[in-house]
Amino acid sequence: MRLAVISSEDQLFPDHHGFDWKSIKKAMAYNKRKPGRIRGASTISQQVAKNVFLWQGRGWIRKGLETYFTFMIELVWGKKRILEVYLNVIEMGDGIFGAEAAARQYFNKPASNLTRLEAATIAACLPSPKRWKVKPLSRYVAVRSGWVMRQMGFLEPDPDVERIIK
Repeated sequence: MRLAVISSEDQLFPDHHGFDWKSIKKAMAYNKRKPGRIRGASTISQQVAKNVFLWQGRGWIRKGLETYFTFMIELVWGKKRILEVYLNVIEMGDGIFGAEAAARQYFNKPASNLTRLEAATIAACLPSPKRWKVKPLSRYVAVRSGWVMRQMGFLEPDPDVERIIK
């Protein structure tokens, strides 16, 4: 599950310090071109800061606090702890929070027993878990899980990724 969510959500997670500046710049340019359709660029660290310490929604005050908390958790917790917390608090379906709950709900087994494909399938819904379904399997999740599996193959040999997921 660790490798699947890094592959799906934040491939630069081992290398950044909480913020993916290149993706943030791209999202800002996109949002300027298409103001009605907002694209985000949150890292796993930023999502943890928001989900653990803040409220949902958008706004400059929340974003400022998210920046502060992201900086602090990167400084204090480290990547393994950030990923552990992420896997325990992220919504992975409508009202399904955490990898363990998702594994039991979707595949009737503990998260530690998920196959690579099952983990990739759950991770594939993460950009929008209420919209893209694992059960019944939406077309988007079916296609995206194949992409996540390929990314897992590319990332797994990386020593920085390996340090975090082992």
